[in-house]
Amino acid sequence: MYSTVAPLRQTDAPTGVQMALRFVKGVGPQRAGQLERKGLRTVEDALFFVPLRHEDRTQLTPLRALVPGQPATCSGVIVGVSPPPPGRFRVPFTVMLRDASGYATASWFGWRYLARVLKRGQRLVLHGRVGRYKGALVIQQPDYEIVENDEDERLHTGRLVPVYSLTEGLPQRALRSLMWRLVDTFGPEVREVLPEGVRGRRGLVGLAQAVRDTHFPETDGALAAARRRLAFDEGLLLQLGLAILRSRIARERGVAMNPRGDLVARLRATLPWKLTAAQERVWEELRRDMAAPYPMHRLLQGDVGSGKTVVAALGVLTAIEAGYQAAVMAPTEILAEQHFMTFRHLLEPLGVPIALLSSSLKPRERAARRAALAAGDTACVVGTHALVQEGVEFRRLGLVVVDEQHRFGVEQRARLRSKGEHPDLLVMTATPIPRTLALTIYGDLDVSVLDELPPGRRPIVTVARAEGKRREIYKFLKEQVAAGRQIYVVYPLVEESEALDLRAATDMACHLAEEIFPDLTVGLLHGRLGFEDKDAIMRRFKAGEIHVLVATTVIEVGIDVPNASVMLVEHAERFGLSQLHQLRGRVGRGEWKSYCILLTSGRLGEEAQQRIDAMTATNDGFRIAEVDLELRGPGEFFGTRQSGLPEFRAAELLRDTSLLEEARREANGIVSRDPELADPAHRALRAVLLARWRGKLALATAG
Repeated sequence: MYSTVAPLRQTDAPTGVQMALRFVKGVGPQRAGQLERKGLRTVEDALFFVPLRHEDRTQLTPLRALVPGQPATCSGVIVGVSPPPPGRFRVPFTVMLRDASGYATASWFGWRYLARVLKRGQRLVLHGRVGRYKGALVIQQPDYEIVENDEDERLHTGRLVPVYSLTEGLPQRALRSLMWRLVDTFGPEVREVLPEGVRGRRGLVGLAQAVRDTHFPETDGALAAARRRLAFDEGLLLQLGLAILRSRIARERGVAMNPRGDLVARLRATLPWKLTAAQERVWEELRRDMAAPYPMHRLLQGDVGSGKTVVAALGVLTAIEAGYQAAVMAPTEILAEQHFMTFRHLLEPLGVPIALLSSSLKPRERAARRAALAAGDTACVVGTHALVQEGVEFRRLGLVVVDEQHRFGVEQRARLRSKGEHPDLLVMTATPIPRTLALTIYGDLDVSVLDELPPGRRPIVTVARAEGKRREIYKFLKEQVAAGRQIYVVYPLVEESEALDLRAATDMACHLAEEIFPDLTVGLLHGRLGFEDKDAIMRRFKAGEIHVLVATTVIEVGIDVPNASVMLVEHAERFGLSQLHQLRGRVGRGEWKSYCILLTSGRLGEEAQQRIDAMTATNDGFRIAEVDLELRGPGEFFGTRQSGLPEFRAAELLRDTSLLEEARREANGIVSRDPELADPAHRALRAVLLARWRGKLALATAG
């Protein structure tokens, strides 16, 4: 790297990589505010701010050599500007470009402000996909930069050029120039954190070199090596934290629960089906864990309808028969209510007292239920995060069941465990992911998988239909009801337009009852109904008294009506992929052929179309989860922001699976030899671990 840049240090400010960016020469308060919107507060934050990609500007494609259908990076001088006429939103903004080889056009839809930015005579570097329009070559919606002749020109062209994620008011060239100066000035100060043995075994470059080459590499090989090092470090820091937690749990004294099993036997005798081989295997893993004198810490993965709830109920009954209490926690009140209905159906006939505890209860009722819990009169409680709040006490908590872990924070999970004397923990998710990824992200948990559906479960026929097919769909629904089946019609419900969505669902229920199915019984179920009203409607639907149930996403999980054969999802493009898969899982639970109809309105965006295509292509929850992970990215998919887990910047879960597995093995080896990273050889690793986890889950007490 050349270092003709001006020094960045200011003598009256903190020095080193911990320096706040606002103290860096040339940044200033406004630029510091823009950088903070990207999560960049210190020099260290910026050094580890990994570019989105690198463009190879050593070989710019001549305009004459552009190939339709291919992405390209090219450069040219603007010789013509054509803004769309006023009010013509379907007409793109276009510029004509010229280089030594010929001409091409670049076009942007919806970027009307470009008329104020792009002028004749400017030279642009563009990156985008090439197409044809009326016979001419067009670079469509390209990223662009205005090239200026300054002393940093070698930084922006003629090399592998980093392209960063931006925010409003922060141009690409300005951020790149700042990054160049930061890496040049502070890069050599980046301290190595990995023990030499780990670096040698895994063939990793030094950290200072990796920081430099992840921003401004000389070759593709240097960039790949830098990314590999940073991705390994991220995986190692995540796995070290999880391994330390796991190690501490293993050293804790837990409760050994090994009763005769009378309650379990009675529940199994009442079930109208036999447990599957997968349920038997997982139940044996749970039973063995609960009987051991250290805390169970297990993740139960299973596709929609695989029977996770029954397995969890067996665990709850084991804890209760052993003289302990059980708590079941769900991320929302609606899900908690549905679990309460399900567990009440399973447990109350056995004489087991169960209660629902949520923040919507009236103060007097909430106080009474808390008192019963503290006194030990309530054997099993179901609730939301209200269970982890101050004031909720258990007399003898032995088992915690957490549903939909990816929507919960690990801190909330830990707080609930702290309510008892190291109770057993069972985490459930209906968003199954490949085992290697599960071990990566849930490294403090043992993993059980229900990989078998109950006998008789048929694949659900899933089709996508546009609004024009509505009449045919209604005819099909009438035929299904005439054959004795029942129907779900589901409306989306999003917070921003909850009142509008609720009105749409209500209007649809009236429309179906009065005009489409006047001879049938149509019910309406939504989240604003009281618990007893919801329970009554579901009981009527289960009894066959309601033929068509119009609902919001309150029926996403926990509803089991074997006679329901059709799930009609209105505005299917507004649902997430895992949500669509959950809704589909409400049907196909009986002996009849079942259908999921995804009704879409208008033209779909690219991502919405991918979601619909995935749903119609497969019933496999593992494949659905992989597509969802690809579309949403790991942070949103796993909820790492909410959960307190460190975020990945360089690592990609799908691409770097084998590398993350290496990091997991190294982390387990380190922690097995040095459980609290107290060894002087691990001092630097311990410091960066604490900074990355920011004291989550009492990791700050390490050492």
